[in-house]
Amino acid sequence: MLDAMMHARVGDDVFEEDPTVLELEDKAAARFGKEAALFCPSGTMTNQIAIKLLTQPQQEVICDKAAHIYLYEGGGIAFNSGLSVRLLDGDRGRINAADVAENINPDNVHHPVTSLVSVENTSNKGGGSCYRMEEIAAIAKLCRQHRIALHLDGARIFNALAATGQAPATMGSHFDTISVCLSKGLGAPVGSLLITSADNIKKARRIRKVFGGGMRQVGFLAAAGIFALDHHVERLSEDHVRAAELGKVLSGLSFVDEVFPVETNICVFRINERLPSSAFIEALKAKNILVVSFGKQLVRMVTHLDFNDDMLVKTTAELKQLRF
Repeated sequence: MLDAMMHARVGDDVFEEDPTVLELEDKAAARFGKEAALFCPSGTMTNQIAIKLLTQPQQEVICDKAAHIYLYEGGGIAFNSGLSVRLLDGDRGRINAADVAENINPDNVHHPVTSLVSVENTSNKGGGSCYRMEEIAAIAKLCRQHRIALHLDGARIFNALAATGQAPATMGSHFDTISVCLSKGLGAPVGSLLITSADNIKKARRIRKVFGGGMRQVGFLAAAGIFALDHHVERLSEDHVRAAELGKVLSGLSFVDEVFPVETNICVFRINERLPSSAFIEALKAKNILVVSFGKQLVRMVTHLDFNDDMLVKTTAELKQLRF
């Protein structure tokens, strides 16, 4: 990947003259069966551009209460787009068509206009949970019936596709906009893509400019994204196997009360109330094993391409030896 970056052909992306960026955008759009894509610094930016692109101020977006666009994007829905949010209590971050239908506002001046539904696949707070294609299709059908736009926060969409065997183009056919992160499971150092229609991308470029996301000779970073799409998608199932093994080991520890179902590369678990989760995190840190706090007594582990089998053996051995 580093070699590809160092030998990338570059130009001015703001002027749409960077050949490597254009190659990346075309490659990603084609994979999801869409017309065009836009390279941005982060998934937060691609999500926020999509939300602003598909809505008007005083309208409302429906999403799960644990959605990244709501919890982890700095209040951007309100700040950038002037929207209110209808939060659903889904199943580990996943919402369904029936719940969406119940929360579409009536045509009444007292209520904001429901204009957008956003789903996150996989769900970060849900422990890497995936959607069934049937549920995605049902939500998409409902949105079309009500003329509501549908956005996919697909930061880890390739993990979901690897776990379910779903085709990217089939997934893409259900959404108006798709956000894909290159710097998580795919291992690029920087970057996300907004994937949608050519008309939407033309508008999105203006929004990206206002958000400060217009970069210049950024083909050096786009080259890493191309390498990731070409070489790091097929191997994602390896991360899932390692995460499942971590889940099995954690389930057998006396101080772990619950392990969320491990579907992809994220393992979320609940530490017993008698043990502060901070003590657990610090004990692992002393062994050079880094994990993060994920809420009250919750801890998250994520497997990735730099976490190999030797590291898995070391981590599971250290977990089994912990005494509190």
